[in-house]
Parts: sequence; structure tokens; C-alpha cells
Amino acid sequence: MKFIHLSDTHGKHHELPKLPSADLIIHSGDVSMAGTGKEVMGFIDWFGALNYKYKIFIGGNHDFCLDGKARERIQKFLPSNMHYLYDSGVEIDGIQFWGIPYFVSCKSQTENYYRALDTIHCNTDVLITHSPPFGILDRANNITYGCPDLLEIVLKIKPKYHLFGHIHDAYGVEKSTTTTFVNGAMMNEDYRLVNEARMFVI
Repeated sequence: MKFIHLSDTHGKHHELPKLPSADLIIHSGDVSMAGTGKEVMGFIDWFGALNYKYKIFIGGNHDFCLDGKARERIQKFLPSNMHYLYDSGVEIDGIQFWGIPYFVSCKSQTENYYRALDTIHCNTDVLITHSPPFGILDRANNITYGCPDLLEIVLKIKPKYHLFGHIHDAYGVEKSTTTTFVNGAMMNEDYRLVNEARMFVI
């Protein structure tokens, strides 16, 4: 299966150049800038019209209107081939995907965030989070922003891919012996679209 990964489009998805062909497209959060329902629905309409067989997205810290909303509440607005993951997973063509958003409330309710990390299934092939793991594509202004607990879990479950964004200046790909880590932030720190969506095969 070929898939496209992108993140941190912040409401400027319509300005993206033509995306490559693939079976699946994954967006790892910050689909909006101000987090309004109108912005998010605009993204969903755009995402739904893309010519991919399957689509997956999660929420990011800018996507305020999704914070605390049950996955089922959002899923009912989506076409059958689009999946919104919120501390949950989906199996597509035998491949296990798991998504963990990162909202503003995660910062004040760290216990809930750590509990969500503990729910990640051990058979996950593709882990999708908004924030990065500690020490991997997570640096900006000489500061490391990644989560040590997330890194610990990733090293334990060894997904084939770990997809994320959040730290715009850390766009890129790193590989370990077991996992390919991808920061797919499309914008730089000045909120300009400067990066490309990458395609991978699983």
C-alpha cells in the first residue's frame, strides 16, 4: 500500500500543490489555524474530495473544536472511506493504524494524555500522533519538544511508521532499525507552506 503523509497545513490545504497518487492519505493534525468548526469542516470537505481510496486524520493543538469531542460524533459527518482517529485505531487492508491527537487540554490534563498513550495497541503498524517523540525530529530554536513517554512506547511496540508534525522546523525523516519516523509539517515557523507531502510504502 502506498500512502501520503502531511501535517500542519493550518487551513491552507487549498494552497498545496497537486499531491502524488497513492492508496491512502494521512494528516497528523493542525488542519486549521483558529480551530473553528467552519475551518475544520472546510478541511473535511477538501479532504473528502481528494482522489484517494482511504483517508485518515487526527486533531492537533490548533484544532480546538475537536478537543474532547468523541470520535463517533465526528465520524458520523465523514464519508465511509475517511477515518477520524482519537485515541483509537482502524484496520485497512490488514494494516493496523492508531491515532493519538494532541490538544491544548492535553497540557493541563497530562494524566489523561499518558493514559491515552497506554491505549496504543501493541500490533500497531502505523502510529499517528500530532506531537513527536523525544529526541526525534522535535527540535526548534535549540529546544527539544518531544515526549519521552511517547518515545518509550514507540520503542516498545516498534511500529513500522510513526507519523507526526507539530514542530514545523523539524520536518524530515529518520529511520531506526525498526521504525521510520516522519515529521510531515508542511509549514515552517513563519506559517508558510514550504515543504512537500511525502509518499511511503507499507
